[in-house]
Amino acid sequence: MTTADATTRAAEEAVARARFDAAGLLPAIIQEEGSGTVLMLGYMDAEAMRRTLTEGRVTFWSRSRQEYWRKGDTSGNAQFVRGAALDCDADALLVTVHQIGPACHTGAHACFDVDPLAPTRGDGGEGTA
Repeated sequence: MTTADATTRAAEEAVARARFDAAGLLPAIIQEEGSGTVLMLGYMDAEAMRRTLTEGRVTFWSRSRQEYWRKGDTSGNAQFVRGAALDCDADALLVTVHQIGPACHTGAHACFDVDPLAPTRGDGGEGTA
């Protein structure tokens, strides 16, 4: 078995384990290697997940345009896959990437840098959970 065959087989097994929602989508959290910064959230269908795991570049399904898009194809700000993991329920995917340029379409390093919210305390102060 070649390396490509093994990669394809592993990707197919992961896609089969994934629990896509009623629309056939899976949220994909994109995290920067090294720093651990959460860069963005996108959605993948089975084919986008398959492409991401076999091609080494992150591919999403655009809910608004109803088409596949690969991060960096027009902006040059590419995401190269370094690792991936399904969560414990297999209904979300964490993709660790080597990020080239900003991840957010606004030009921010991460999408979550754009609108930070003030932290709140739900328990009214120091306390135990």
